[in-house]
Amino acid sequence: QVQLVESGGGLVQAGGSLRLSCAASGRTFSRYAIGWIRQAPGKEREFVATISGSGRSTYYADSVKGRFTISRDNAKNTVYLQMNSLKAEDTALYYCAAKVVVTTTPKEYDYWGQGTQVTVSS
Repeated sequence: QVQLVESGGGLVQAGGSLRLSCAASGRTFSRYAIGWIRQAPGKEREFVATISGSGRSTYYADSVKGRFTISRDNAKNTVYLQMNSLKAEDTALYYCAAKVVVTTTPKEYDYWGQGTQVTVSS
């Protein structure tokens, strides 16, 4: 089992940057793929990015490709999401989630954090 805590959200102007962090508990962190999923008000949860347990494989939604970068530091049990060139449509509650296999389908993740709010003003 793994517990996840997100941080780093906030209010930023369009074109700005934020870095989200997802800190995990447990000694088996490197066994889990970690994904970032977001949910805007009135919308379904949307896959953003995911990274394999080793960090060698990453996948992105088309809407963030080239702007967002996911990375991980297994020694620190932490996954990061660097978000650049932010747009108003990136405004959402951002969750990190874990599963032992890589998936881009939000409902397939087994463990979830509480989320961190990202608001981009235009």
